[in-house]
Amino acid sequence: MEEWHRLIELGIFDNKSVELLNGDIVEMSPKGIPHSYTNLSVADYLRNILAGKAVIRESHPITLNSSEPEPDIAVVRLPKTIYAQHHPYPEDIYWLIEVSKTTLQFDLNIKAEVYANNNIPEYWIIDLVNKKVIVHTLPNDNSYSQIVEYQAGFISPQTFSDIMIP
Repeated sequence: MEEWHRLIELGIFDNKSVELLNGDIVEMSPKGIPHSYTNLSVADYLRNILAGKAVIRESHPITLNSSEPEPDIAVVRLPKTIYAQHHPYPEDIYWLIEVSKTTLQFDLNIKAEVYANNNIPEYWIIDLVNKKVIVHTLPNDNSYSQIVEYQAGFISPQTFSDIMIP
């Protein structure tokens, strides 16, 4: 991880969209208008309903075992000042969200495996093509034991079970 951070500090990846996943440098797809709009809308909504309960980070790194992905949205613990010293670690993360249009298989497979392997308790994929949210919970080794798809109704995140998200 130190070598990865050193390469970033040297500017090797400036103007490049890359993430470290399982020790490999992976080039990420550019974000289109539907992706960007959905990401912004969901992040704004979560900031409103989770004010004072969590920090909402958009496309910023999280530090995992041999990975440093930049999920579209990371819902992490307070206070936000701890992230002046380090990116969120797995124990700081309540849940992660990826917005997916062209990267659905990557998000369902590679990202889900990385997140489950790091015990991220909850992982959502907003599938823009099929208009659904795929919720992964109960991480177990390299996968999630429970996967539920929503096309209507409300979702209650595990950590904030009193909140209903349409």
